[in-house]
Amino acid sequence: MRDAGNIFADLPAERPAGELFETLLQHPNWKIERITSWGHATAPGEWFDQRTDEWVILLAGAARLHIEGEPTARELGPGDWVFLPAHLRHRVEWTDETRPTVWLAFHAAAGTAQD
Repeated sequence: MRDAGNIFADLPAERPAGELFETLLQHPNWKIERITSWGHATAPGEWFDQRTDEWVILLAGAARLHIEGEPTARELGPGDWVFLPAHLRHRVEWTDETRPTVWLAFHAAAGTAQD
């Protein structure tokens, strides 16, 4: 783990085989990670169902995020953020195939988020 850096440093020059997850900071009750997607999506029929709350912001690129129960997927661009409470099923339907999509995700123990 690092104590300083640049969120856009060391991005892949070419599309990697899978999404890249890098923990930037971690504490017993929370974790901050950089996720790099490049044309990646959740496998058909699969959903994320996380035990932690997640706040995520898209910093670069573009994505389409589908939250179970919503009639349409959300189109996300730089600066768009979403709060996903624990066990809110969601899936990434699409990320930009022409460049890296960079996410910053904050995971916290369920129920610790404040209004």
